[in-house]
Amino acid sequence: MSEESKPSGPDLTEGVALTAFRDGKLLGHVGAEDVLLVQAGGEVFAIEPACSHYHGPLAEGLVVDDTIRCPWHHACFSLRSGEATRPPALSALAVWEVTRDQDRIIVQRKREAPKPTARSAPAPEKFVIVGGGAAGFAAAEMLRREGFAGAITMLSDDGAMPVDRPNLSKDYLAGNAPEDWLPLRGEDYYRDAGIDLRLNTNVSAIDAKTRSVTLGNGDRLPFDRLLLATGAEPVKLQIPGADQPHVHTLRSVADSRAIIKAAGSATRVLVIGASFIGLEVAASLRARKLEVHVVAPEERPMQRVLGPEMGDFVRALHEENGVNFHLGDTVERLDGTRATLKSGGVIEADLVVVGIGVKPRLALAEKAGLAADRGVSVSEYLETSIAGIFAAGDIARWPDPHSRQTIRVEHWVVAERQGQTAARNMLGRRERFDAVPFFWSQHYDVPINYVGHAESFDDIAIDGSIAGRDCLLKYRKAGRVLAVASIYRDLDSLKAELEMERRGS
Repeated sequence: MSEESKPSGPDLTEGVALTAFRDGKLLGHVGAEDVLLVQAGGEVFAIEPACSHYHGPLAEGLVVDDTIRCPWHHACFSLRSGEATRPPALSALAVWEVTRDQDRIIVQRKREAPKPTARSAPAPEKFVIVGGGAAGFAAAEMLRREGFAGAITMLSDDGAMPVDRPNLSKDYLAGNAPEDWLPLRGEDYYRDAGIDLRLNTNVSAIDAKTRSVTLGNGDRLPFDRLLLATGAEPVKLQIPGADQPHVHTLRSVADSRAIIKAAGSATRVLVIGASFIGLEVAASLRARKLEVHVVAPEERPMQRVLGPEMGDFVRALHEENGVNFHLGDTVERLDGTRATLKSGGVIEADLVVVGIGVKPRLALAEKAGLAADRGVSVSEYLETSIAGIFAAGDIARWPDPHSRQTIRVEHWVVAERQGQTAARNMLGRRERFDAVPFFWSQHYDVPINYVGHAESFDDIAIDGSIAGRDCLLKYRKAGRVLAVASIYRDLDSLKAELEMERRGS
């Protein structure tokens, strides 16, 4: 066995003493497989040590009751069953049986993965999900996980199966992730799970009275419960020349592929907008050795969300990696490869990527008569103003117990968690959606984690050093912490999330 593949720590089949644990955890192995022992309360559990999302090290995670949370992107797993109880992880982890011989902990046998049990209670037979993004997929997957045996039809106007969208502006765009990493599940999953996934399928109308949706081809599809998860679409640039073929937005797999193809022959890129997507695109295209210019109207990138100090750091980080900023400026027109700025400056660029925000796709909901307020208005159960119709993801505006406001956010993890809650409520659970919003953004080797939601803030308490890439920032309004951002303070970020959960419950 090579050094690289050599399993970690002691051989757990021979037993280890509890005194060998550090912070309630111990990494060892059973045969060639690494196993993490976790002490929680008076029990010891044995679980696979790498998160099933991006393989984050659970040994550095947070134990809460009989669960463990991943330090990277805040997924959560049951220590008893291995089930992924919170996205972004969707796949369960293996667990092993633990026995005690006096003061020694022994692990020898892996448990069989539990199978979903079909629901005995009567449930509506036809569920329709409109949307093939994070919320839609998470809902379909959870319905089957919960044992729903009825029909699930998933309607997506995209040509690709549901994918891990954060990858499209990060590793995949940078050339560090192969294409087969993108799908959330392979084609066989939908067949085996009995999910009727229809791609390139447009929905033209929802009829709440007849409980049916009308497809673009005129076909009607009846439903007992409906989930609207239509997501958001990029805001289009409204300037002369914005419709040229070398001008791109990034939302879908097709968009990312088109940018990668164009990057193959481009030399200079103009990114319009210093949003999270815009700057992730800038970082990814720098990884492809292209010259990158960013034009944006704000004084600092990300200042509105992260504040001036973090904004200055993000700018400096990108400049260290060769990105050229033109802030306090806008592009007025594009004449071929020539971009003319409001300041009078000119940038020649053979590839343009526009990242000036997204807007929720509300037309279908509004046409159906659903209550809307800068998003589809939903209750704490994610049900719309019409019974039996739910909404989740980028379109949903919900009552958030943490910020004490009705909010709508465009976070991948929030969409997945809402999809799961909506699925359980479609089954009659009446489960409140009270998860603390979370997102992460990657810039070169620097991850920024953000928990909570602050539309605005009075002040920012900074612990540690932003420039030193070791910090925790608390965004406060009227003395109350609404959100926390961090760089390489993963455990603190998890603890901040837990504190907000307990405060808001």
